[in-house]
Amino acid sequence: MLEPLVYYPFSHTNDEGVRILDFQDFEGRLAESWSFDASTLNWTFNLRRGVKGCNGAEFNADDVLYTFTRAKSVSGSAPISWFLSNVASIAGFTPAVFGDDAAKKLGEEVKKIDDYTVQIKQGAPNKLMLPVLTIFGIQMLDKQIMEANATADDPWAHKYNNEVNAPGFGAYCLDTWKKSEEFVTTANPDYYRGKADIDRIVLRRVPQSSTRTIVVRSGQADVAELLTPKEYENLRLARGVNVVGAWGNKNIAVAMNFKAEPWNNTKLRQAIAHAIPYDRVIENAFFGEARRWESIVPTTYPGFSKTETQFSFDLDKAKQLLSEAGFPDGKGLDAFPAESFLLTYPQERDSWLQPIGTAIRSALREVGVNIQLNPIPESQYVDRQLVKKDLQMTLIDSITPFGVDAGYAVQLFFVSPDKGGINNIINYSSEDLDGIYYGRIFNESDDDKRNQALAEAQDRVMADVAWAPVVEYKSFVATRDTISGVTYHPDNQLRWFELKKSE
Repeated sequence: MLEPLVYYPFSHTNDEGVRILDFQDFEGRLAESWSFDASTLNWTFNLRRGVKGCNGAEFNADDVLYTFTRAKSVSGSAPISWFLSNVASIAGFTPAVFGDDAAKKLGEEVKKIDDYTVQIKQGAPNKLMLPVLTIFGIQMLDKQIMEANATADDPWAHKYNNEVNAPGFGAYCLDTWKKSEEFVTTANPDYYRGKADIDRIVLRRVPQSSTRTIVVRSGQADVAELLTPKEYENLRLARGVNVVGAWGNKNIAVAMNFKAEPWNNTKLRQAIAHAIPYDRVIENAFFGEARRWESIVPTTYPGFSKTETQFSFDLDKAKQLLSEAGFPDGKGLDAFPAESFLLTYPQERDSWLQPIGTAIRSALREVGVNIQLNPIPESQYVDRQLVKKDLQMTLIDSITPFGVDAGYAVQLFFVSPDKGGINNIINYSSEDLDGIYYGRIFNESDDDKRNQALAEAQDRVMADVAWAPVVEYKSFVATRDTISGVTYHPDNQLRWFELKKSE
């Protein structure tokens, strides 16, 4: 229902029939074209004319200004659009907005040249400008609808946007939304890329993945998502069902909290990394549809580098490192609270994370480290992981960077929390890493220099075992064989406009 200024163009179709995008290039969406003046750091976007939203209003520069003004207000519960603007180094989008009302006002950093031309100024020559503009949190809002639904208590219409509609200029318009139950949309007849092939989309919440498997197998649904690897494997044999996938940014890692003893011991973290049975996880939990993760950023992203430090399943090495950490054969670990050795993950995904956790637990016991599996409700997991950041040992399966760039992932997850690492869930802090990122990556415009610095940053994080990366796995979806056009997107969500349905 929303639309970005720019996005990635189509590249090719993989051998499973999934459309793959070119993440090294960009194409115009609501912006028809753009230019960058390196001397002034000004981006000029020429907006597409004749774009109409679901209420018939025509898109123009006022909608862009509204979107960025709202972003800088940091008035919502999660300031995602401000964060993305900050990551892109848009001038004025600094942490000052959280303590100074005057700093929340949009100035000349985003300005209207005319009805169909907007200029955005960067504070530094950051390569993340265009990648950031593709992400859902900074897509363009329909100013007319938003302002019509603003109130004195809710001047930026957050409640309207979150509870009733998402007003924009996309391919679909909202019919009904019953929270936690059903979401119904119809095709926007005025969509600027042409009316969607499928007139009506019903997105229905079916909590149990086993039930989702049944409804797509029986033909009661055209698409089923978020199934377990075993369920996808079983559906490959089902008549009338296609299971398709693509390598993207899905991964599994074990994270240990740097602010909690004993996990602030690097040797101990290294010992854990050498005691993870990687191949066993790939074969038993993913049926071979996964691969070793050789860095801490997705291997499909620009700037990825296979790190010099790699961890193999080596129990002798793990025992040696455990001894060097001061815990020979695990002796001394029992002095720490039992909570320190709870491997926590979302309860809702227990059916497939539990076998992974069990394999890791069994291997760790062989070297003297006794952990217990700790599935907890996802709402509690998210609060403790992203807000409180007090989980001591976690099995991560859902931290995926939507910005397709290794630098974006490094800043998001590994830069020190007080310096911009907003999703630094394990309180990792390294002056070396911060120095590499802000000194040689953040504002570097030369690709070769930036990639060299990115490689060093990934080596630093891997050597410190900020995370113990386990595997990368494909993003899968199961569809009836009447559905085509499945495209991989970095947020792992389908774009309904791209889907086609045959009789």
